[in-house]
Amino acid sequence: MAKVRPILSVITIVYNNVKDIERTLLSVLNQTYPNIEYIVVDGLSNDGTLGIIMKYENRIAKFSSEKDEGIYDAMNKGLALASGDYVIFMNSGDEFFEADTVAAVFASGDDADIYYGETEMIDSSGLSLGQRRHKAPKQFTWRGFNLGMSISHQAIYIKRSLIEPYDRKYQLSADIDWIIRAAKKAKKIVNVNGYVAKYLVGGMSKTKHRQSLAERFDIMKRHYGLIPTIFNHFIIAANLGWYWLRNRRTND
Repeated sequence: MAKVRPILSVITIVYNNVKDIERTLLSVLNQTYPNIEYIVVDGLSNDGTLGIIMKYENRIAKFSSEKDEGIYDAMNKGLALASGDYVIFMNSGDEFFEADTVAAVFASGDDADIYYGETEMIDSSGLSLGQRRHKAPKQFTWRGFNLGMSISHQAIYIKRSLIEPYDRKYQLSADIDWIIRAAKKAKKIVNVNGYVAKYLVGGMSKTKHRQSLAERFDIMKRHYGLIPTIFNHFIIAANLGWYWLRNRRTND
């Protein structure tokens, strides 16, 4: 009897990103895995992005283009459209690591609640900047984000039945809270043990760093408690200082 292949809902959020959107679209559409429901949510782009999306209209399962109230509002719209067994976000500028990535993810274990892997950073030209500073943990539980977001949202496949909407009171870091809430419900979490995504460096959390840090502190306080979160932030600061010092020495 043939193994049943789960349906993966891949959601791409985009607004006025004519430079990167086609790379992301092709990364999804060229996957060798057959059971993909591709959902594209556009925020009413006016820079040529829509024209590129329309080139692939017949290969996109669900598409909406309307004004939204920010990235997490748009991501919630994508979740509302999703009907697959699993969900992953591959937003404009990001990519699956290789054409057979999704097939490799589901071949790594049966019926997991969450699959996850490693992420490669890329710049605006698509050139590799190496592995993320936070390496994906060997074993992941919901407590694993206490020292930072060790898995990027492009590298985590979550069973749709575990998913709740993003909490829109967080404008920059709601993805951390979203993953923790889903991971709290997960019974079986599988590490793919390899690269599964390419992440375009930048974004609002980089340009509004202070707000992002304040949101992260509040999220961690909610899930892990105030005193552990304060203690963990001393460790985060020390790890960050050591990372920059080590890299400065490497580059000198």
